Amino acid sequence: MTNCSQPWRFPLLAAGILGLLGVALGALGAHALKPVLTDRGTQAAWDTAAKYHLLHAVAMLAAAAWMRAAPLVGAGRLRWGVRCWCTGIALFSGSLYWLALGGPRWLGPVTPLGGLALMAGWLLAAAAALSRDPPG
Repeated sequence: MTNCSQPWRFPLLAAGILGLLGVALGALGAHALKPVLTDRGTQAAWDTAAKYHLLHAVAMLAAAAWMRAAPLVGAGRLRWGVRCWCTGIALFSGSLYWLALGGPRWLGPVTPLGGLALMAGWLLAAAAALSRDPPG
């Protein structure tokens, strides 16, 4: 997936792709889907999904910069943090997007699982900041 000598590539790629999708989905919800979301009363859910989506894409960009600048400081933990953020965006924001459009109600319990993945990513970022060992 990534070259071990350049562990920042995956977070940078993920940040670029997820950032692009976050902006596109945010704009879609604010413009083309606005009447549908307003009628359903789900505009707030869509906005929350887009906000968390973009926030974590920016966090991945910061992780890539950190991994490039200090590749030996907590890179293993930070790589796992980025994986958690990717999973969290898919589960948290993805389920909210789908629910806002009238997706099946069984998706409701998926949203908090995504939130847990997002929080795990932040915990791993904090653990990486405290790390003094080489990447693992």
